[in-house]
Amino acid sequence: MLKIAVSGSSGRMGNRIIALSQESEELTLSGALEHKGHGDEGKDIGEVIGIGKIGVIVSSDIQDVTADADVIIDFSSPSGTIHALKLISDKPVPFVIGTTGFSKDEIEYIRLYAQKTPCVFAPNMSVGVNILLKVLDDIARVTGDDYDVEIVEAHHRLKKDAPSGTAMKMAQVLAAALGRNLDDTAVFERHGLIGERTKKEIGIQTIRAGDIVGEHTVLFGGLGERIEITHKASSRDTFARGALRAALWLRKQTPGLYDMQDVLGLK
Repeated sequence: MLKIAVSGSSGRMGNRIIALSQESEELTLSGALEHKGHGDEGKDIGEVIGIGKIGVIVSSDIQDVTADADVIIDFSSPSGTIHALKLISDKPVPFVIGTTGFSKDEIEYIRLYAQKTPCVFAPNMSVGVNILLKVLDDIARVTGDDYDVEIVEAHHRLKKDAPSGTAMKMAQVLAAALGRNLDDTAVFERHGLIGERTKKEIGIQTIRAGDIVGEHTVLFGGLGERIEITHKASSRDTFARGALRAALWLRKQTPGLYDMQDVLGLK
């Protein structure tokens, strides 16, 4: 039985991961982590998320939470994730990181941490999105510079980072397949008299509205035709199930930084 702890346990994703973990015969929840001063600190996480008392108390003590955990699943915040990693760097625990919005320096710290213990770091844990990433690489290599590439992503009004981590991962995959430097070719906003679209740019546009769970469309626009590929998530459970799958996969891995492509055997 794999013992997991969830960081960001009271959030939307933490809720679903914990609820679904209770249905698993391979997993048991050993801890629930939130930042110090959080309103749910000291409460039973089962009661917090509405599934009844399960005997796991929300704690802000990362040392306490990790003491009995085989894997931490993290959907907190960039600062919260890095703070937690630093506090346990002397006794590293495998992490599944689904948090997005990290800076380049923060990503580099995650890489350093993963040299000590296996970690899965992915902006999107769904099976569908990760299959799509593989398909996008294939399409981009065939269409090349003859097709314009645009990414449009939509999420709920409460999402804090933009563009989404998934959209940025898609852009990175496309840039690599097309042999482009994303820092030079990404276009995040268009307004006013901007002139013709350049051949190399990769457009990344953001929509925030209502309770949209997550939608991503990649458009390859050629002369006389276009290819559009869309992934729509209707429930956060697809991401939660992916995170739990990643946690189970991690227990057999050596130290290193992995992503969902590794978990799903798509590489």
